[in-house]
Amino acid sequence: MKPIAELVEALEKGEATSLALADECLERIADPAGEGGRVFLSTDPERVRAQARAMDEARKAGKASSPLTGVPVSIKALFDIEGEVTTAGSAVLRNAPPAETDAEVVRRLRAAGLVILGHTNMTEFAYSGLGINPHYDTPRNPVDREGGRIPGGSSSGAAISVTDGMAAMGLGTDTGGSCRIPASFCGIVGFKPTARRVPQQGTYPLSKSFDSIGPLARSVDCCIRIDAILAGDATPIEIPDELFGLRIGVLRHYALDGIEPAVADAFEKALRAIEQAGARLTDISLPDFDRVADLNARGGIIGAEAWRLHKEMIAEHGVEYDPRVRVRIEKAREQEEGEYEALLNARQEIIDNADTITTGFDAVVMPTTPIQAPLIADLMDESDYGRLNLLALRNPTIANFLDRCAISVPMPTGNGMPAGFMLMGETMADKKLLGLAQAVERVLGTY
Repeated sequence: MKPIAELVEALEKGEATSLALADECLERIADPAGEGGRVFLSTDPERVRAQARAMDEARKAGKASSPLTGVPVSIKALFDIEGEVTTAGSAVLRNAPPAETDAEVVRRLRAAGLVILGHTNMTEFAYSGLGINPHYDTPRNPVDREGGRIPGGSSSGAAISVTDGMAAMGLGTDTGGSCRIPASFCGIVGFKPTARRVPQQGTYPLSKSFDSIGPLARSVDCCIRIDAILAGDATPIEIPDELFGLRIGVLRHYALDGIEPAVADAFEKALRAIEQAGARLTDISLPDFDRVADLNARGGIIGAEAWRLHKEMIAEHGVEYDPRVRVRIEKAREQEEGEYEALLNARQEIIDNADTITTGFDAVVMPTTPIQAPLIADLMDESDYGRLNLLALRNPTIANFLDRCAISVPMPTGNGMPAGFMLMGETMADKKLLGLAQAVERVLGTY
């Protein structure tokens, strides 16, 4: 499926209809030779077509509610869609009552005229960066479908709905990289906004302190258009014509540990490209992140908040959980009294220190992940699963920990497998980051 800007132009010119776009998506979802059965947990073709027809009528009558009226999008399975069960990728919630109303972000998308295709697959309860799901199967990465590489998680289905042309955008969440990791592994763009910008009502939570909601799409421009709707902020974005004079902090300390050679080579070439385009690069260090492993030894903040949410359900339905998800949640049982509050205080200290270090930089950059998508078969061993999950999550989680915005854009590699170039902005500087990311995307696509 084409990028959103091209779809909008075709709809405005009458060269396409919303119904035709919806039918194209539904055909791909239903294709038995494709990934639709693993990507979508629910879709109602007649309901989708009814939405599309209504959007075509609205556009014909001059009553399109936004330029994106009629564009088809997918929704991660932890957002409420009226009339559908919100499973959050878990067997535990498979028979829960259907949602009575849309999540606020789904309501905003509908109000803007976008066509809601249905729920996409995800890691159970969004608690892994790899995208494995034993309950509903795991969507295969398009770069190596036959070999069976992971899509990344937790917004696995959201990513594949975009790469395979089943949707123009996949709505995801990002608690520690869940929009950016699948984007990096699958060769698309994933944006994590500053958490407070996008309302979370009607979203199944993982961590109230770290959760954020963002799009996965084909380009930065697609993410800009969707973010304006999700955040309710249509303020124009200033996109630099060139990178000359922009100050970029390069995080080599911590973020390059354990990096695969193909990712390291791609990252250095990307840095040279943006430097040649005029950006001023300075190596920086965030030494506090050497402490994070110790802070997370008993689950950290995310684990503590997830345990509070899940402990009663685990007591009743623990055997129905993915064991790899359950063990991460249960780790927080070991936390001592007062430890959670101490973790929150430590986080704030690290945020304050990082703000001081990065003052004056327009963005901080690093590889989105130090690895490329591993094979599903390589994750069967528990120790390998744990090691690769930590590597996938490590760099993206920096932005969540610091309560900042971040985006992953594809960078060319020498082995044909995708890798992501991550830009991190300041807290609430999302518009600035998106503009800079579009300029960087343009540079990275030309060498």
